[in-house]
Amino acid sequence: MAEPTPRRNEPRLRPAPLLFEPAEAASDPEHFFDLESIDDPRALLARATELAQAFRAAADRAVEFQAMAAAQLADPRRFDRLTPADIAERAEWTEDYAKKMVEYGRDLMSGAEGRGSADPV
Repeated sequence: MAEPTPRRNEPRLRPAPLLFEPAEAASDPEHFFDLESIDDPRALLARATELAQAFRAAADRAVEFQAMAAAQLADPRRFDRLTPADIAERAEWTEDYAKKMVEYGRDLMSGAEGRGSADPV
């Protein structure tokens, strides 16, 4: 089960870095961050766990940025603002999900404004 996303007052854990793979290694479907070359099951479990946590953290962070972008696009002060339906179409979401993401983004940004930054960290 995935760990919950840290809230504003909790420090973020820094996951293991995701290292980019060379193009020739990435083209091999059996190659995945060099995990296939690790023979020791303890080391394999440790590295695979690091990667899984890093991917979860990256996905959580990306969702926060999606939410902030959706909130900015829906801002009624923008002359070119988008409706939730327009945002949903662009992001391949349902309209209900887009509405929730706009609200989530507004919450994130209102918490960030007090700190003087729009960064969701």
